[in-house]
Amino acid sequence: MHVLGPGISPLCRSRPWSICCWSIVLVGVQLSLAWGEQGSATTPRPPVSGDIHPGASHVFIHVGKTGLGHEHAVIGQLQYGQLQLSQPNGAGVLVFDMTSFQADTDDARRYLGFDGQTDASTQEQVNANMLGESVLDVKRYPTATFKVATIQQLPKRDEKGRVQYSLKGDFTLHGVTKPIEVVANMEPKDKWFHVRGSFACLQSDYGITPFSKGFGVIGVADKLTIYADFWVVP
Repeated sequence: MHVLGPGISPLCRSRPWSICCWSIVLVGVQLSLAWGEQGSATTPRPPVSGDIHPGASHVFIHVGKTGLGHEHAVIGQLQYGQLQLSQPNGAGVLVFDMTSFQADTDDARRYLGFDGQTDASTQEQVNANMLGESVLDVKRYPTATFKVATIQQLPKRDEKGRVQYSLKGDFTLHGVTKPIEVVANMEPKDKWFHVRGSFACLQSDYGITPFSKGFGVIGVADKLTIYADFWVVP
């Protein structure tokens, strides 16, 4: 799997600029969240340990195929994220912006190791199917949430010597909540914690019918493999 750094976003292509500009983005988000009922804002807080860089952190989804269908690579953004990796029994929350999900972008295909490119017309059609009411239904379910109940460091490191963590909690997608466990690795990099992990799920477990047409001749698989690539404040 090809791994991109925090400069993956076209708007934050340079890593130093990406990290620097995040403070502006985060302040704006926090200022908006801090806006009170009376229309007055409280003083926004600076980034703290556990905050996830919203512009450089992404999820990538490998969607398999059935019949004469095609595999797809999907990229999505976080709306908000916090992971307390430094605490013995840490916890956290990840809120995914489902409206941001796009299929078969160059970045997504590159990250998941897909060859070639997908033309704009095909991307548009796939996105319309994926985001529409028959699949993700993002108008009704604009976010998905992983409420991390526990984060525990595992005794063994991975094959590259990176620290591993077990993240357990409840994942809510399409209005359905299921318990999941994600094993993630972490390595310090550029004064950040680079956290990567993955898990698999079935669309049907979350009330989603996998897209198909032509009486099932062309379609996508029920199983999804979801990859997380996050940059976390130490």
